[in-house]
Amino acid sequence: MDGQGEQEAGETVALRIEIAGRPLGHLRRRLRVVAHDLGAVLTGGQDDLPCAGRDGWLLRSVPKVRLPVLEERMKGWLVSVRQDYPRHYIVMEGEGFDGWWQGFSSKTRSTLSRKARRLSEQFDGGFAVRSYRTAGEVAEFMDIAGALSDRTYQARLMQAGLPTGQADVADAVAAAAEDNIRAFLLFAGGRAIAYLYLPVEHDILVYAHLGYDPDFAELSPGTVLHVEAMRMLYDEGRFRAFDFTEGDGAHKAQFGRASVACADVLILRPALRNRAALAAMRGIDGLAAHGKALLDRLGVRAKVKALIRR
Repeated sequence: MDGQGEQEAGETVALRIEIAGRPLGHLRRRLRVVAHDLGAVLTGGQDDLPCAGRDGWLLRSVPKVRLPVLEERMKGWLVSVRQDYPRHYIVMEGEGFDGWWQGFSSKTRSTLSRKARRLSEQFDGGFAVRSYRTAGEVAEFMDIAGALSDRTYQARLMQAGLPTGQADVADAVAAAAEDNIRAFLLFAGGRAIAYLYLPVEHDILVYAHLGYDPDFAELSPGTVLHVEAMRMLYDEGRFRAFDFTEGDGAHKAQFGRASVACADVLILRPALRNRAALAAMRGIDGLAAHGKALLDRLGVRAKVKALIRR
């Protein structure tokens, strides 16, 4: 697993130190990154790891039921769960849009319908959703959505906007040529105000990027867009599942229909610099957890989160 020539393998990973989603800094380590796709998650994860990077591994979306086995196997290494979360997904085979829609409570269906009506009423002519899937269409989408993404809080505060570098656009266009991209824009008032970008892997839709114009946040354009996109995606009858990928969130929990408890696991060589890095990250994590608990007790966590995103 760990030969002399293998230690330079892997990639340089910036381990982000953050509070409330805002990065405070990074610790860089050379790691072998192993990302579990939905298929691997549903079957229990990978048994064999590739050779380690110089500093170790970063394992993404490890099913939590496998953690005791992993920790036993990696005795002598520094093993740290960086975050745990339910990995949400939707099984789309054998179900149409109506079946997915009925998975919401009657109250939620009413709320979602009311959001769509409210958005439509705010603009002369209502709103329109356009889909993009061919190479030419996706090139157009990347141009329009990229400009919109620059204005979102994901891009401004988390460096997690839609990637629109020359290589990123070329990759997206190439994937579209293989019919492996689904993308959507919501237009209202003559402009795009929300986007959704979904790569397709083995007939599974991957929830990669959702963003919206912050000027219209109160109208929930991202939510409205996602509902209409699901309608179009079900109409195709092609897709096996919708994978909300790593990490939790209210939107993923609401739109998903099942989940698997997962964790991101950092495995480092027991060197002094790695012990110090883990101690720093755990210290920041502890402060963040205490801060969240305090805001929850005061009943102001949602308000503070909204202020941070402005």
